[in-house]
Amino acid sequence: MFVFVAISIQLLQAQSPKVIKQKLSNMSTSSKMQVEVWSDVMCPFCYIGKRKFEAAQQQFAGSDSIEIVWKSYQLQPDLISDPTKNTIEHLAESKGWTMDYTKQTVSHVVNMAQQVGLAYNFDKAVVANSFDAHRLSHYATQHGKGDAMEEQLFKAYFTDGKNTASHEVLTQLAVAIGLNESSVKEVLASNQFADEVRHDIYEASQIGVKGVPFFVFNRKYAVSGAQDTQVFLDTLKKAFGEWKQANEKSVLEVRDGAVCTPDGECK
Repeated sequence: MFVFVAISIQLLQAQSPKVIKQKLSNMSTSSKMQVEVWSDVMCPFCYIGKRKFEAAQQQFAGSDSIEIVWKSYQLQPDLISDPTKNTIEHLAESKGWTMDYTKQTVSHVVNMAQQVGLAYNFDKAVVANSFDAHRLSHYATQHGKGDAMEEQLFKAYFTDGKNTASHEVLTQLAVAIGLNESSVKEVLASNQFADEVRHDIYEASQIGVKGVPFFVFNRKYAVSGAQDTQVFLDTLKKAFGEWKQANEKSVLEVRDGAVCTPDGECK
């Protein structure tokens, strides 16, 4: 479950936003600039990255013109959910580490989370496959509640120690943000949004995503990892400035003269 820790720590080092190759098509004209975030519910740096990006948004004057789109990514797609084990036990077993070493490794992540106001309880976090959680996130996005759903899922997993693979738990989380209970149960009992989850994962492979979180700004710039808030803010400003210029409506300078109007008047 923590195979990504060493990689993600490297991604935390400040780096300049990189331009994505033209594997992604240009965004169509929209009333808001999109920031797409590839993420996994079980990724500790994704929750930390969310908080750091939110801090950048709060400092950004054009935040009302930003639309956050959450994209699915699975760090361990073949993981078998096991609510009898916590993530520390699972990590120790899968890596062959001692419990003391595992707890020491995890403590660094816990401290990082605390710095952005998050409480991580890995001794309570349940080993859970994230596929159904991603399907639910897509459903929530359809109803304008994608970001709220992601927040619920992260908190449930890292702080509250809830089994985010359980349909009962997922239903409770969805209802808590105002989604219809019967509709949520119907989605979870079916295979709805499975194709959307797989498409997100495939798209990530096409643009070279090697780890999450991975933030894409206006399909042009990307920030990989839970970077410093200033990195997010600088990238927001740059991407938004270009997006705004491309989406500004032309304003005609009119010089009045003799005209005929639809009501039959000519003057």
